[in-house]
Amino acid sequence: MSEERVLVVDDEPGMREFLKILLEKMGYSAEAADSGEDALKRLEQGRFNLVVCDLKMPRVNGMEVLRRSKEINPEAPVIMVTAFGSAESAVEAMKLGASDYISKPFKVDEIQLVIVKALEKARLLEENIQLKRELKNKYGFQQLIGLSEPMRKIYELIRQVAPTKSNVLISGESGTGKELVAKALHYNSPRRNYAMLTVNCASIPESLLESELFGHTRGAFTGAYQTKRGVFELADHGSIFLDEISEMTPALQAKLLRVIEDRSFRKVGGEQELKVDVRIIAATNRDLEKYIAEGGFREDLYYRLNVIRIPLPPLRERKEDIPILARHFLEKYAKELKKPVKKVSEEAEQLFLKYNWPGNVRELENVIERAVSLEQTEVILPESIPDKVRGREAALGLIASLTLPPTGLDLEKTLEEIERKLLKEALLQSRGVRSQAAEMLGLSFRAFRYRLIKLELDKEPGFNGKDEDGDKELTEEIPKEE
Repeated sequence: MSEERVLVVDDEPGMREFLKILLEKMGYSAEAADSGEDALKRLEQGRFNLVVCDLKMPRVNGMEVLRRSKEINPEAPVIMVTAFGSAESAVEAMKLGASDYISKPFKVDEIQLVIVKALEKARLLEENIQLKRELKNKYGFQQLIGLSEPMRKIYELIRQVAPTKSNVLISGESGTGKELVAKALHYNSPRRNYAMLTVNCASIPESLLESELFGHTRGAFTGAYQTKRGVFELADHGSIFLDEISEMTPALQAKLLRVIEDRSFRKVGGEQELKVDVRIIAATNRDLEKYIAEGGFREDLYYRLNVIRIPLPPLRERKEDIPILARHFLEKYAKELKKPVKKVSEEAEQLFLKYNWPGNVRELENVIERAVSLEQTEVILPESIPDKVRGREAALGLIASLTLPPTGLDLEKTLEEIERKLLKEALLQSRGVRSQAAEMLGLSFRAFRYRLIKLELDKEPGFNGKDEDGDKELTEEIPKEE
């Protein structure tokens, strides 16, 4: 029997029983109320997918049942039944939210058709509501995970920008979540009920990209056997996400600029101008200003796209978000892979915090998925983490490159030079922030500072470094090495 529940309301026992039996034969779960008062009690106590209600009843009439039903469950359709055929009453009922009405006497197939249509419409409405709810959860701010200051600034920027019509340029390294930001912008904007289409400008050959963007007419080129609509036409009133925009050729850059300026375009091989209302959200992992200076990107197009800029920080610059992201991905893949993994061990989490994450959030997700797949316990242990994240791969590679010359060497002096080189490299990669440089080398802050002073790197220009607040000098007495 169907889970769909129907409430029949009629003060005539014969009609009430007839409708209840008919609905049950149609496969629905039916309840019968013998009065308006009884109907109101049942509506308060349980959820119904459909209400079939007589219009004319003593004390509490059908109109009152209709009003209360729409207050309790606005999505549930209400069919009004009347023996009087009053056009005025039917119109009033429809104004109050009735989905349909039927007059007595009626044929069985007639009432069946009205019931089926009402429930089908209700199902479509429920599916639409559920889809919107899922889209909001999937592409809302929930997917942009992090509590760090850089991420809080991104959330606020999205809130301000999403309702506008302005084009947006998202910049950031590969794997930082540019497409998630684009979807958050679209699905939190007035365009959310229209399409958002994505085009990766780097993955589509130049010969096909123009057709992908603007469509083509039949016979426009070899293989164009029928007319095709491009993403600009398909996304009208919606948004287009142009990923890796810097990879677009100069010729296509010029055509894109024209679409932005004129809000119109032509299909490949077409003559008709097609008007379009589209918001463009572009993304790049390149320094576009530098690329413009090199002649690779049009400056006028850059200014059209860069109305609002959203720069995404790399994961290494928001390390406080790593434990939160790791837990999120662990829950996701433990559920998907049906594994009983419940948490990340402290040792593994420390390795995550020390690693530089060149692949950013995407790399972290990949590492967690791999760890959940391999882990045999309820906790992600260091053994389930790739060597490169554990630092073992880099260390082994460094050791493998060392060779002993035939003439021998001064071991103490050689080790000192290796230490000096690695300290300098860590300071360069951390942009002089000593706390980060210490993490990269697996040292405590005091031990790192001790080595700087011991090797007199604090006196070398550009390598004196900064504390976390950025301006404390190395003035303390040399501590004991830890």
